[in-house]
Amino acid sequence: MNTILIVAGKEFRDGLRNSWVLFISLVFAFLAIGLAYFGASASGVVGFTSLATTIVSLASLAIFLIPLIALLLAYDSIIGEEEQGTLLLLLTYPLRHSQLLLGKFIGHASIMAVSTLTGFGVAAILIALLSGEMFDIKLWQAFAFFILSATLLGWVFIALAYVSSVMVSEKSRAAGAALLIWFWFVLVFDMLMLGGLVISKGAAGSDWLAYLLLLNPTDVFRLANLAGFEAVRNYTGLAHVAAGPLFEPAVLTGVLVLWVVGPLSLALWLFNRRQI
Repeated sequence: MNTILIVAGKEFRDGLRNSWVLFISLVFAFLAIGLAYFGASASGVVGFTSLATTIVSLASLAIFLIPLIALLLAYDSIIGEEEQGTLLLLLTYPLRHSQLLLGKFIGHASIMAVSTLTGFGVAAILIALLSGEMFDIKLWQAFAFFILSATLLGWVFIALAYVSSVMVSEKSRAAGAALLIWFWFVLVFDMLMLGGLVISKGAAGSDWLAYLLLLNPTDVFRLANLAGFEAVRNYTGLAHVAAGPLFEPAVLTGVLVLWVVGPLSLALWLFNRRQI
């Protein structure tokens, strides 16, 4: 465990030195503050809106941004080290493949967690102060859950980036695989679902749609935040799609955790079999 933490500490320090933590925090903070201030501009109103409205907007836009940042952060984790010649050197030390990969993952996950908490947390405090909702406990609970689920979503795509980084033989291919992962989960999957509804003319109903959404971590994240809390549910139309005990915030959080564990376990298995 100590070896894993040493590798994780190195990755986190590299993230600090390369300004990843600062960059991601600023992006998230500006995104949240910008949406809170300009979110109602289409109706001719400019000014800070409520935290609930901000969560709705963030949950819809974060599914585009968070996966992309996570993939950029970790797509070259293994193949990058191999191309530089440092991977073989690292494995000459008393360091197992699993320890190296888990250490790197914990380091990158820590970067994502600190950046998400800092960026969205600072923005939430500012929005609450300026919108007069500083003491609304239910909205703070919803926003805290948003930060937790956003962190888990980032971890999911870090794990998926590790899978692609272990499978490919060149850094450029890892970048291409990362883009394909982003396109599939962020754009293509939902387009196919919508196409299925259109082809069936809605005859299949929404029951199967709700369960198929669990196969996409971005949809799990969106459902958890838009339909999980009454303070936010009132601003959305997802309540009829995600109904029942399976779509409670705690259950959907567990689904996101499984989405982290599954790809990470696959990456560990592939890395152990990889010929260096």
